[in-house]
Amino acid sequence: MSTKREISIAVTENEISPGQEVHGRIDLNYLGRFDSIVINSQIENSNDIFSYTSLNGRRITYPYARLSIFREDIGNTNTLEFTATTQHSPATDYTNAKFRVAIIQEHKEVSSDVTYIKIT
Repeated sequence: MSTKREISIAVTENEISPGQEVHGRIDLNYLGRFDSIVINSQIENSNDIFSYTSLNGRRITYPYARLSIFREDIGNTNTLEFTATTQHSPATDYTNAKFRVAIIQEHKEVSSDVTYIKIT
């Protein structure tokens, strides 16, 4: 018997080039109370970041690695879709990057998930 994760994150692309969009999807199956969902991005061995350019089809300009989404802004949907880009140029053949999503309740992390991509 498989159980659904309380929160999960997936990206369409497994590998991107600098400037290429990353399309992500977050599925929320958490039944408890929570204050926000946080999406973090990190590029290994680099200070470069991803900038978020859309959230649920709405154009945004958010040039920071951490995007917080309040419960009130999520509404009744169980799915969030986002787009992000980076101008990071790998020093070697590729650089690993990760996207991590977490459910936050009263300043504590309740559940999380992570996914990885390569920047070539």
